This record gives sequence, C-alpha cells and structure tokens, in this order.
Amino acid sequence: MSLAAPFVSSIYKVEDEWIDYNGHFNMAYYNVIFDRASDEAFLLLGLGPEYAKETNCSFFTLEAHTTYLRELHAGDAVEVSLQLLDYDAKRVHYVEQMHHAEGKWLAAVSESMVIHVDMTAKKSSPFPPPVFKNIAAMREVHRILPIPPQVGHKIGNPARK
Repeated sequence: MSLAAPFVSSIYKVEDEWIDYNGHFNMAYYNVIFDRASDEAFLLLGLGPEYAKETNCSFFTLEAHTTYLRELHAGDAVEVSLQLLDYDAKRVHYVEQMHHAEGKWLAAVSESMVIHVDMTAKKSSPFPPPVFKNIAAMREVHRILPIPPQVGHKIGNPARK
C-alpha cells in the first residue's frame, strides 16, 4: 500500500443541480464531495464496500464540522485532501480540505470523527488488525503535515473588543 501525505482525491465537478435558489453551491453538497473523497481514502485502508459486504461491519460518522471559506460555482472542478489526525481501536479523526482544482485555492474544510461498527451486533467494535495496521501507517505518513487552523474550531460569536 502506497500512502501519500496527504491523500488527494479524484477530481469532482460541482453539478448544476447542487446550486440553490440563492445561486450558491448548497452547503449540503460540499458534504457530498467530502464524503466521496473520504470513501476513496478509506478504501485504501481496507474499509470499502467489499469490506462492509464481507464482514457486515462499516464505519459511521460521529461528528463533523465544516468551515466554508470561498464560494464554488457550477462546473468548478475540486479535489479534496485528507489528513488523518488521530485514531484509536475504534475511531478515526481526520480533516479534509477542498481546493479548487485549477486555482488551488481553499474552498472549505471538514473535520470528522468516524467509528467502526459491527452491523450484526449493532454496536461499535475495534477495527480488525489489518485495517488497524493500515490506519496506523497512514497516520505515521500524515504526522509530518501541519494541522489546518480550522481543526478544533469552536462555533460561537466572536468576542467583542
């Protein structure tokens, strides 16, 4: 398994149907792209559709926080980088950054925590050893990357001076 630091997704296009009545790329569809990109990265770790089918295990999002920084438009091409920040026996904490594919500027950042789930038992369960080993390897490669300032960002009104 060859791991990049960070993982970089395929290129996605902002679809016409994702533009809302304000003429903006609707916030929900940023998350569609983030989800598709994370599926690509997790497939490398051994957590793709075949894994779910063969083991009756998968992973669910526990928490996600998206920061929207610059507007995208219909037809814009984007790519998403994924950086694994931390993990334990059942969870993975990661951050994704969506960049305009041509201009390379940062459009949005999504920080997420997922948990491994045994679908038969309907409860969380540890990653199997081969997957856990892959997660550890990705974290080691990503350890050298700077942590984006949006990680750990708290929502709230700015303090007044």
